[in-house]
Amino acid sequence: MARMTAARAAVEILKREGVSHAFGVPGAAINPFYKALKEGGGIGHTLARHVEGASHMAEGYTRTHPGNIGVCIGTSGPAGTDMITGLYSATGDSIPILCITGQAPTAVLHKEDFQAVDIASIARPVTKMAMTVLEAAQVPGVFQQAFHLMRSGRPGPVLIDLPIDVQLTEIEFDPETYTPLPVHRPAASRAQIDKALSYLLASERPLIVAGGGVINADAAELLVELAELTGTPVVPTLMGWGAIADDHELNAGMVGLQTSHRHGNATFLASDFVLGIGNRWANRHTGYRMDVYTEGRTFVHVDIEPTQIGRIFAPDYGIASDAKAALELFVAAARELRDAGELPDRAEWVASVGERRATLQRRTHFDDIPIKPQRVYEEMNKAFGPDTRYVTTIGLSQIAGAQMLHVFRPRHWINCGQAGPLGWTIPAALGVATADPLNPVVALSGDYDFQFMIEELAVGAQHRIPYVHVLVNNAYLGLIRQAQLGLGIDFQVNLEFENINSPELGVYGVDHVKVAEGLGCKALRVTDPAELGAAFAQARKLAAEFRVPVVVEVILERITNIAMSRTADISDVTEFEDIATESWHAPTSLTPLKP
Repeated sequence: MARMTAARAAVEILKREGVSHAFGVPGAAINPFYKALKEGGGIGHTLARHVEGASHMAEGYTRTHPGNIGVCIGTSGPAGTDMITGLYSATGDSIPILCITGQAPTAVLHKEDFQAVDIASIARPVTKMAMTVLEAAQVPGVFQQAFHLMRSGRPGPVLIDLPIDVQLTEIEFDPETYTPLPVHRPAASRAQIDKALSYLLASERPLIVAGGGVINADAAELLVELAELTGTPVVPTLMGWGAIADDHELNAGMVGLQTSHRHGNATFLASDFVLGIGNRWANRHTGYRMDVYTEGRTFVHVDIEPTQIGRIFAPDYGIASDAKAALELFVAAARELRDAGELPDRAEWVASVGERRATLQRRTHFDDIPIKPQRVYEEMNKAFGPDTRYVTTIGLSQIAGAQMLHVFRPRHWINCGQAGPLGWTIPAALGVATADPLNPVVALSGDYDFQFMIEELAVGAQHRIPYVHVLVNNAYLGLIRQAQLGLGIDFQVNLEFENINSPELGVYGVDHVKVAEGLGCKALRVTDPAELGAAFAQARKLAAEFRVPVVVEVILERITNIAMSRTADISDVTEFEDIATESWHAPTSLTPLKP
């Protein structure tokens, strides 16, 4: 039997579980693990500038390819507490990441030793497992269990806390015979699928709501096949966006209070049956008027987590199943029904969905200076192709982007959906670009999100991680300002000031171009909408040439209200701007506007 430190055993297990890259910040209490990481080889490492940033890099890495598990590493005390936001974000979106922290020696854990904190107790509510390992011989089993839990059932994060003496203790461990534990995921039965399909067959205007579980299960192709077999239009949720291409005839558009399409909400309200697969019925999708969302519709809900069924409202039928396992049976059953001639003709319903897509559109083309944000997304549609991976978190930039951008493939809209922490976008984009260096990565931020973890741009410069970051700057907390409208206030949301070092900015305050350049990146500023296309093209060239992040800062009008409901009701969405009434109003629409 081989003899090695527990830290080295942990590194050997990481490799055998498929880990090839990690993100982190070393420190005294985790240095033995870093020594094992160096001596063990086989795992690349990106040095973050902030430990929270490392956790979001791990998230981006996981979200990019099926099977990826991002790893983030930090020392004791504040490193672990800094990563709690990343763990919360990961658990909210069912994203498996492994957080490894150092810890004070076991003998002094109860003595308020320097940077000794009970991180396992702190992390437990936002992880599938959080454990401080007190016996070195337990390390292999704990890591084995961690990967089993992250992959089984509803995916999610795990934290393993390693006291420094545990890391240094030698144990008997044979890496060559290590075997990962089998993954468990619930699977639907054929009887359940047949019953669910009976509801669909009995309906006249059915929809499928495809959630992030379809993406996580790598089941997008099966979803599209089911939709095509049954002639059922698909509503992707924000986390499921890309499961069916935006230009597919059966894409019914997104639904909700904010990140929704006019035609998507209208189609949903016209439906009479909804099959939800891998979705949470999140409130930004359903709204808070559940009577509006559910009235006149029958619901079947398929989710990998049994306790998720009935959490928001009681469906007419629920199935606890992994999305891929369920969709495989759905497709098999639908093929049988097709071959027997028992599938109803949905041509009229599908045509009505297309009619709404062609008539209910938002205007994107404005020539105003300062620039209206809608024009930014129009130009992004022109500049960035279907292979682009978009990365964003929260704010008016994300909401408007979801309303106006186009996504054609799974995992090409990488979004922090449930937690929405400001600062997420830069480190997540670095994680995505690390996981996929071949396809273009384009991040989207408002100025406040961008400023939260702006130091992580230096990580991209140091490690040569190129991507394009579109920064829309209105020197406002735009979404919070808009949320305050109902309260009749505009309070503590204004970021404007006159920068004495950059008077050319006027009241737009922070000189993001100088900051980005100071961190080793390239940056451009655009003030005229006619220059956006050229700026995006130049940014792509600079990223390819210098292999660093390239920021395109767009100076927006100070105040824009993006379409959303002010009453938490999906049937009552306010269109603050002019809607599209002529084809040139929405030139990048995938469906030509029908006036």
